[in-house]
Amino acid sequence: MGKIEIDKIISALKQAKQPQSDFVKLMSGFKDPYLVLIACILSLRTNDKTTYPATLRMLEIGRTPKDFANCSEEKLAKAIYPVGFYANKAKQIIELSKTIYEEMDSKVPDEIDELVKFKGVGRKTANLVLALGFNKPAICVDVHVHRICNRLGYIKTKTPEETEFALRKILPINYWLDINTILVTHGQNICKPINPNCSNCPISEYCKKVNVKTKN
Repeated sequence: MGKIEIDKIISALKQAKQPQSDFVKLMSGFKDPYLVLIACILSLRTNDKTTYPATLRMLEIGRTPKDFANCSEEKLAKAIYPVGFYANKAKQIIELSKTIYEEMDSKVPDEIDELVKFKGVGRKTANLVLALGFNKPAICVDVHVHRICNRLGYIKTKTPEETEFALRKILPINYWLDINTILVTHGQNICKPINPNCSNCPISEYCKKVNVKTKN
């Protein structure tokens, strides 16, 4: 699939204006790298419907590294329950907040190699922090981006990390910041893991439907 087709795909998805989840809207509105970071940690292995209210409860406790560096694990865990692994995530958020507050002058690093040094922070989270928090070109690859790009036939990869590096080679840089939000929204509404709604898909004509066995 060449550049002209990916241009058409992105354009069609933008024009479709599919409804975004409340959590995606919330994340897209964050301009603070720290808030992007801790909200993304909450979202790992948890659906948006659960993550959204948990994030709002977390933000009632604080919005800065200092706020959470001084927060008890019990209080934070209670606030973010029932996100997946809530106790571990509470501990993780407090630990990285202490590091950012005490050792980094409350400033979140703006490089992937530095971000992934935090316990539990992988490339997906690091890239999202760069894209949403710093407005730096970065490709955040989650399950939706990985699945859809392979289903389209745009790339052929086995893991999200492979997908990130494959997209870095062929995806025009002007789409890097938006690709995650666009494809997450498309994946939640139409291009689902099982029985994708191909009959109502705005980009069906461009899709090779790789490994799609059943569809609506």
